[in-house]
Amino acid sequence: MNPTVPNHPGCGHVTFLGAGPGDPGLLTLRAVEALATADVLIADPQVLDVVRGHVRPGVAADAQGVPRQADTDGPSATAIPVLRDTANLVMTAARGGKRVVRAVAGDPGLDGYAADEMLACAAEGILFEVVPGVAAAVGVPAYAGVPLRDAHSADVRFVDALAADERCWSEVGSSDATAVVSATLETVAAAAGELVAAGRKPDTPLTVTVGGTTTRQRTWTATLGTIAQVLKAAKVLPSPQGAQPVIAVVGEQSAAGRREQLSWFESKPLFGWKVLVPRTKEQAASLSDQLRSYGAVPSEVPTIAVEPPRTPQQMERAVKGLVTGRYEWIAFTSVNAVKAVREKFEEYGLDARAFAGIKVAAVGEQTAKSLIDFGVKPDLVPSGEQSAAGLLEDWPPYDPVFDPIDRVFLPRADIATETLVAGLIELGWEVDDVTAYRTVRASPPPAETREAIKGGGFDAVLFTSSSTVRNLVGIAGKPHNVTVIACIGPATAKTAEEHGLRVDVLSPEPSVLKLAEALADFGAARRQAAVEAGEPVTRPSERRPGSRRRARS
Repeated sequence: MNPTVPNHPGCGHVTFLGAGPGDPGLLTLRAVEALATADVLIADPQVLDVVRGHVRPGVAADAQGVPRQADTDGPSATAIPVLRDTANLVMTAARGGKRVVRAVAGDPGLDGYAADEMLACAAEGILFEVVPGVAAAVGVPAYAGVPLRDAHSADVRFVDALAADERCWSEVGSSDATAVVSATLETVAAAAGELVAAGRKPDTPLTVTVGGTTTRQRTWTATLGTIAQVLKAAKVLPSPQGAQPVIAVVGEQSAAGRREQLSWFESKPLFGWKVLVPRTKEQAASLSDQLRSYGAVPSEVPTIAVEPPRTPQQMERAVKGLVTGRYEWIAFTSVNAVKAVREKFEEYGLDARAFAGIKVAAVGEQTAKSLIDFGVKPDLVPSGEQSAAGLLEDWPPYDPVFDPIDRVFLPRADIATETLVAGLIELGWEVDDVTAYRTVRASPPPAETREAIKGGGFDAVLFTSSSTVRNLVGIAGKPHNVTVIACIGPATAKTAEEHGLRVDVLSPEPSVLKLAEALADFGAARRQAAVEAGEPVTRPSERRPGSRRRARS
């Protein structure tokens, strides 16, 4: 039966989608498009978190099927029994006219269970498509810095250690091809033994990678004859979640010298670092993205909550003044200020067109981006320091010839400093300094997060203001002494030291992106020092002395 011709009206559609080995960034553009239009998401357990962030709010998303290895060439003889009849779940949703996305680990073409589900769709004439993904056997070696081919080696063999029989081991063991073996930490040494027994030399190099393409990735370099001892010396323990899938690459391609040159992922300056960002997800979006580019795992913990002003009349008069031409300028000093004005606009049925004829200033890139998202392009963003002082350096003085109106609308927080107001008055402007929102201390984070902060579970914390220091300590406690403390400027650093914290990193400029860059430089220097000393590269949280952090005397 032709799978593109439905057998009955009202039939839905199924997309069999490869979600890759684990890095969400490996999803294809087509995969993201399919997820965005899904009515139902059915995913392998190990990739549910990878894909569900791309579906619409309210879409049913669940982990179903077989919690299998990250990538195999079909059903394993030792596979855990099916938790539910996934094919029936897929078919039931499709029969109801739903657009179903069936996400599998790795690539659907290497997944025997997905093939059975495709056959079931074809048998009923249900429309389906296949969106290829990155197979673990290919993606993991790439992230481990182990190319599978070069100009001198053209043959690559892929082996599922759990399903391989004597004939398979004999064919691979008697050849000189690069072998890519899918196994588990518990079985990889036995797989190496099978290759030696089949004819491979014990001194053949290999790499073994666990957690491939994620920040949990770890790679060991050894030989077929020494891998058991290497894993034992590394004190690799069984995972409480069960067998840990690994990809082993056997051959000269995986030699230690080559990997040292090509290991681009695990050598990122903050690889695997858990970094606490005491800001809301909205405020921390670009900062968290930059931290991820350095290999870190950011965790946003809000330390302040934003609430409306106690008396809204002042804000209401100012917004009406925007429409009636009371102001020459409006200056935004935070993303929250943009949000407050935008909400007031929506309350009155206004949109970005109300800014016509008014000059708009933004204190920095993030505030400017928030305005652009609103449909407003700022006329002034500091060319230098992204702060009130930087904004004042570029702000033009009032000129009665060229400026028909001498008044500036400044919507800001109730606890904002007077720097900008005083500076604008000096430049000859009249300022309507309006409380657009109040900042209050946020609720404490979950107990697990508080324990991680106090117990050394985070590798670093980024403080972007003095209030984030005070509020974090107030709602969650003092970070452990092993945690690297990074501050955006001298005033924030002084507050951190007053709270008994040792400041390890100081941003060269008052910019959150420069702060992240400074932390990355610190991590790179720390990594280089360990390498030069011949010591293993560890994260700060992997060393937890019992004493609590104290400031330098």
